[in-house]
Amino acid sequence: MDVKSSVLERYSEGAKAQQADLCCPVDYNTDLLKILPKEILERDYGCGDPSRYVRGGDTVLDLGSGGGKICYIAAQLVGELGHVIGLDMNQDMLNLAQKYKQEMADKIGGDRVNFHYGHIQDLALDLNAADIYLKEHPVQNKDDLEKFDAWQIKQKHNQPLIADNSIDLIVSNCVLNLVDDTQKLQLITEIFRVLKPGGRVAISDIISDEFVPDEMKADPELWSGCISGVFQEKEFLQKFIDAGFYSVAYDKWDNTPWKIINNIEFRSVTLTAVKPEQSTALDAGHTVMYKGAFASVTDDKGYVFDRGDRIAVSDVHFNALRYSTLVKDFIFIEPEKSPCCASTWVDSLFTVRAIADSKIGSSVGSGNKPASSSFCG
Repeated sequence: MDVKSSVLERYSEGAKAQQADLCCPVDYNTDLLKILPKEILERDYGCGDPSRYVRGGDTVLDLGSGGGKICYIAAQLVGELGHVIGLDMNQDMLNLAQKYKQEMADKIGGDRVNFHYGHIQDLALDLNAADIYLKEHPVQNKDDLEKFDAWQIKQKHNQPLIADNSIDLIVSNCVLNLVDDTQKLQLITEIFRVLKPGGRVAISDIISDEFVPDEMKADPELWSGCISGVFQEKEFLQKFIDAGFYSVAYDKWDNTPWKIINNIEFRSVTLTAVKPEQSTALDAGHTVMYKGAFASVTDDKGYVFDRGDRIAVSDVHFNALRYSTLVKDFIFIEPEKSPCCASTWVDSLFTVRAIADSKIGSSVGSGNKPASSSFCG
């Protein structure tokens, strides 16, 4: 089965006429929908609202942006300093989104959205550039194919469509399941590549409670209908953990399945995750306390936080927790003064920090030194 062709055909039809079977009921912020064209609203096919994770000033990338609904919502949230990029492989959907680009810029008060033609599993390749190359250099034999392969490698290195470490937030709405299983690892690797250190992920998608059997995967109607290509519920989390993401979690989970087929439950979720900071972690006097309600929690790095203990953490770990979905479960205590001689963090410093060294507003020292030895007065 040609997954790409079945998906392109189904969604090209969806760009021209509403396809009710391609979407789940979603509660959006109605204030942000008011200025969106009716045609975009009617041609939207999603299963969640990842736009609620957008922050002011973000550079946002929407994978499989379709008719542009999430992009135009996000453009209202990023503000004057932010930017939104929509990426899709379907020209009919891109044409729909581009059709209202100037109108939306006038309504929002700035041109903050650009749309790109590309594959979400290969964010470096500009398909417009590829089309131009193939028009000028048609592939007619094996040598031509090898030359095209070499051109792609050079093009992606010299002029990547989405550059390394360039995106603050990646969102997607019911699209990852449409990618062929053989390319899903590459897809998640690409998401990691283009995110800035500390960048976030908010992926709304359909998952299954059981693995989808091969006979269902061979059905093009089920695949293009967001069924056959879904991740299994634990697999989805694990794939992002394996790729190097931190604070991977289901921030939204629909208790009621969207569909049940062959006794397999398919439901909408929103997965969130953070790309770790890549700077050297320092022992700079940061402290966190797990509030409960469990006796302890263990994070993706294997650190155990016992309820009620003030724990010394590195500056990088502190920020990773603070900007993750775990923020509501922890108390964060920052050092009042900047360290003048902070040392490189080592795991042996992950210990209970003395209350005297971690009072709110105090000059907090490292886990095993007096405060005065680590901070300037």
